[in-house]
Amino acid sequence: MTDATGIDEDSWQTWRAFVSMQGQLARALDRQLQRDAGLSQSDYSVMIMLFNSPERQVRTGELAELLAWEKSRVSHQIARMEKRGLVERSECDEDARGTWVSLTAEGRRTLLGAMRDHSAEIRSQFFDRLEPGELATIRAVSERVLDGLNPAACELVADTSATPAAS
Repeated sequence: MTDATGIDEDSWQTWRAFVSMQGQLARALDRQLQRDAGLSQSDYSVMIMLFNSPERQVRTGELAELLAWEKSRVSHQIARMEKRGLVERSECDEDARGTWVSLTAEGRRTLLGAMRDHSAEIRSQFFDRLEPGELATIRAVSERVLDGLNPAACELVADTSATPAAS
């Protein structure tokens, strides 16, 4: 039966299960990062994007696109991480208004220390619970939805996803 929105009950149940799974998974992964590495999921998300970028640096605006965050959120996050010595900013020679963000040596050390445990947690909580065909389906659906929402961000993700630790 379809409701006033034109969405049937089975679709709504699928949506609710997806949203709940996504939230619970994010919560479990965040707890593991806090416990084992002293990083928030936001810290890790920024760091992995920088680490995976071809030049190991990303402009602030691109980082906002990659993370699907507002520029002000990125700016505040980078400021907090800068105070902890994890990242640094530098002026962009190509554009006087642009700023590069890159990992510091301490940031790379912290990230590399966190990656093994975090990857193991992702494998345990997500990949190990899926069949190979399901994994391919999730990837195809995710890429299709991302491409429909923001093709430029989808391309940036493809360009910065060189390692399996991207999350």
